[in-house]
Amino acid sequence: MVRSAYDFRPGLRLLILTFILAFLQPPPILVTPGPPQAVHTRHPILGAHTRLTDEVEPWKIQRSLQLVREMGAPWIVEFFPWAYYHAEDGGFAWEHPDLVVEHAVAQGMTVIARLGLTPDWARPPDTPLTYLDASAYDDFAAYAAAFARRYRGRVDYLIVGNEPNLSYEWGYRLAEPADYVALLRVVYPAVKAANPEMQVLAGALAPTLEPAGSPWGLNDLEYLAGMYEAGAADYFDGLAVHTYGLTFPPEAEPGPELLNFRRVELVRQVMVEHGDAETELFITEAGWNDHPRWTRAVRPGQRIQYTLDAVRYAEANWPYVKVVAIWAFRYPAPTRSYMDYYTLVTPEFVPRPIYQALQEFSGNGKEIGG
Repeated sequence: MVRSAYDFRPGLRLLILTFILAFLQPPPILVTPGPPQAVHTRHPILGAHTRLTDEVEPWKIQRSLQLVREMGAPWIVEFFPWAYYHAEDGGFAWEHPDLVVEHAVAQGMTVIARLGLTPDWARPPDTPLTYLDASAYDDFAAYAAAFARRYRGRVDYLIVGNEPNLSYEWGYRLAEPADYVALLRVVYPAVKAANPEMQVLAGALAPTLEPAGSPWGLNDLEYLAGMYEAGAADYFDGLAVHTYGLTFPPEAEPGPELLNFRRVELVRQVMVEHGDAETELFITEAGWNDHPRWTRAVRPGQRIQYTLDAVRYAEANWPYVKVVAIWAFRYPAPTRSYMDYYTLVTPEFVPRPIYQALQEFSGNGKEIGG
């Protein structure tokens, strides 16, 4: 049987269709950092804890940081997980950190890099990502040193770990200050050898009232005192802390039995008592939540007022605090929990009212008396 020249076999027709569709596809969006920008703000202490770790699209990274700048926050805190970027053979995958740092610098941001999460090759089997023991301290120090070396002149601050006074963040083990200080003793000199300009921050301590021996964690004030007693003072340049207002207004008096915004003053008191008054504090997580049903949330209007008043209070009363970074700027996807009500911008880049209030407060929007 003679076939027509136009009687192509199905596979060939599919191949031709694929080529046609490929040519019809728009070219990928080229995202470049663009010309250097500057943050204009009335409140240089203002920062945002961005969550770009799991954001894979470059334009979304860029847009997030543009919005931070347009809000008037010159500081960002960003997470760069050890487990994501360091292979057992010693290789590093810097593509995503490069992207985040490049865009942050282009937007005029000062970057505080938080390092943590242990790769599976550096921890015992059946342990969580937050598990880090002495057998891997040298490996973590190698990652921290490589990070400090690579981003010299672009990233100025580095946090060693996160909330080590909580059992969950310490691999579900007892939170022992001496163990964390042992980590600092290894990491600090390695980072300084790689980049003497990098400022190493300890912490960031979580506010908690857990007593000694608790399976959940250890009171942050007791933990910090234990750090000093274990010789930590020589192994960090600044202390990162977290402070949340919960249902209290920002000016509410602090107390050892309370978790509120001014608990920072009690942390500072511990530092002074241990002869460390010159070391600065970096608030890398702070804020209020306005979930309609969470018992520790406030109303949306209260959240806005408390946040603005908190920045004012810190500026007026805490000369030892360099930054107040609000948790959290935006999540790449909704958590579908009360955590979504900490954000300033939705996953779809829709600014929430608190974002607009902060933008006006910083002098980047309509004047509201801030």
